[in-house]
Amino acid sequence: MTDPFRVAFVCVQNAGRSQMSTAFAEREVEERELGDHVEVVTGGTDPADHVHEEVVEIMRELDVDLSDRTPRSVSTEELLACDLVVTMGCSTLELDADVEVRDWALDDPDGQDLDAVREIRDDIRDRVGDVFDDIAARLERA
Repeated sequence: MTDPFRVAFVCVQNAGRSQMSTAFAEREVEERELGDHVEVVTGGTDPADHVHEEVVEIMRELDVDLSDRTPRSVSTEELLACDLVVTMGCSTLELDADVEVRDWALDDPDGQDLDAVREIRDDIRDRVGDVFDDIAARLERA
């Protein structure tokens, strides 16, 4: 495989679920030594001004600092260039192309208590691990 496998994590605001997903994905890329083989993209269809404070706080518990991240817009063109697009359950995204789209239907952490946000975080961490098991298997077959 010459081009990297591109995976995107997308939600409306790019301020909670997709930011956590991206951070866990970046950790997976590093731990699995996939830096030359996987590219992680994130963004939102209507990005917020900042990452939700409760998300920054609970990710800090796992030594992940999201305080310097800024939600960003993601274009359809960017997503069409991906092999896999993961939405968080809040997107109205429709891609008419040969892009695999998975929707995780996760609760929005914005404004929730820290225990609820931890549950969402832990669910995301597990799901991202599963995605990277799948990506690693695809790369082995390529």
